[in-house]
Amino acid sequence: MYDVARVREDFPILSRKVNGVDLVYLDNGASAQKPRAVIDAVTRAYEQEYANVHRGLHYLSNLATENYEAVRGKIARFIGAGEDEIIFTTGSTMGLNLVSYGWAEPRIEPGDEIVLSVMEHHANIVPWHFLRERHGAVLKWVETDANGDLDPQAVIDAFGPRTRIVAVTHMSNVLGTIVDVATICRAARERGIASVIDGSQAAVHMPVNMAEIGCDFYAITGHKLYGPSASGALFARRERQAEMRPFMGGGDMIREVTREHVSYADGPMKFEAGTPGIVQQIGLGAAIDYLTGLGMENIAAHERILRDHARERLGGLNWLDLQGRSAGKGAIFSFTMRGGAHPHDISTVVDRKGVAVRAGHHCAQPLMAHLGVTATCRASFALYNTPEEVDRLVEALELCHELFG
Repeated sequence: MYDVARVREDFPILSRKVNGVDLVYLDNGASAQKPRAVIDAVTRAYEQEYANVHRGLHYLSNLATENYEAVRGKIARFIGAGEDEIIFTTGSTMGLNLVSYGWAEPRIEPGDEIVLSVMEHHANIVPWHFLRERHGAVLKWVETDANGDLDPQAVIDAFGPRTRIVAVTHMSNVLGTIVDVATICRAARERGIASVIDGSQAAVHMPVNMAEIGCDFYAITGHKLYGPSASGALFARRERQAEMRPFMGGGDMIREVTREHVSYADGPMKFEAGTPGIVQQIGLGAAIDYLTGLGMENIAAHERILRDHARERLGGLNWLDLQGRSAGKGAIFSFTMRGGAHPHDISTVVDRKGVAVRAGHHCAQPLMAHLGVTATCRASFALYNTPEEVDRLVEALELCHELFG
C-alpha cells in the first residue's frame, strides 16, 4: 500500500504554514519539493565529502568522484539505458540545446524540416528556432485534437523527404497529455529521422524505458524529479553520440591538448566540459534512490487517484474551463475562470488560502495560441499530494469565484 501520510513526513517543507494555513503545494510541474534524503545528501556532500572530481588522487577527490559517477548508473537504471548513454546536464534545457548544437547543427541544410507538436515547452522549441534562423530549417507543427490528445499518426504523416528531426514531449507540462512516443520513434527510425523526446514531466510521473521507447535522445531534469536544481541528464543513443561534436570545450572533455592539436574523450565525457555540478548530481542520485524505493508504478497509481478526484471536483465547477481532457492524462490541470478573472488574480487569491498554483503561459506560448488563451492557472500534483488537498484547491477557487464571478 502507498502510504501518502508517511511519504509526506519525508518532505520538511510540507509541514510549514503559508498565510497562517497549512501549505498545499500544487506547483510541482514547475519544480518539486525535496525529501529529507536529498537534503541530507547535499548537506553531507558539502560538509564532509566535497572535492573536485576525476583527476584528484587524494581521498576526498576519489570519494567525490565515486559518489558523482555512481549517479550515472542510477540514472541509467532508472530510465532503462546504458551507463555510457547518460550525459550529465544542468537539466532538460541544456540537454535539448546539446542535441541542437552537437548533433543537428552540422547536419541541417536550408529547407530541412523539424517536426514539432504544438504542446512543446519553449526548451523544446527555441533550440530548433535557432536552426531555423541560422541554417534555414523549416519547423512543421502538429496540433492536438479537441481533448488535447496528440495523434501519433498525425505526427508521422507530417514526416517528409526533408524531415531530419522529430521533437515531441512525452507528457505536456500544461495539459498533462501523455504522448505515444514509442510509435512516433519507431516510425522515425524506419525513415532515418532523429527522434528527440522531452521527458521533463513524464520521467517524474511514470516508469520510462529507453529500450521500449526507442528514441535517439531523451532529456530529463533533476529539479522536477525531487532533486536539486541545475541537475539532469540527456540520454543519447551510442550511435548518435558518435555522430555528435562537443558542445563546449574545457577540462574533462579532452583526451589530449597540444599547441597544434586537440583530441576529445569518448562520450559521455566528451560532452561534459569543466567542473560539473558535483553536489547537484549527487543530490539527484539521492532523489532517484528515493523514487526507486517508493516504486514508480506505485507513484503513478497514487497520482491517478489524485487525477481522477481532481477531474471530478474541478469538472463540477461549471464556471471553470479546463484545458486538456485526455482520458489518460497525468495529474496536471490547467484552467481559466469565466467572468474575466485573470489567471494571475486567481493564483493570488488561492495563495491567500495557502494553495500554491502557477499562472501564466507556462513556457508554452504556441500551445496558448492554439487554445485561444493568453494564460492559464495550473495545478500540478505530485507523489506527496492528497485528495484532501484537491478539495482545498476547490474551496479556494470557490472563494475566488465569489470575488470575481
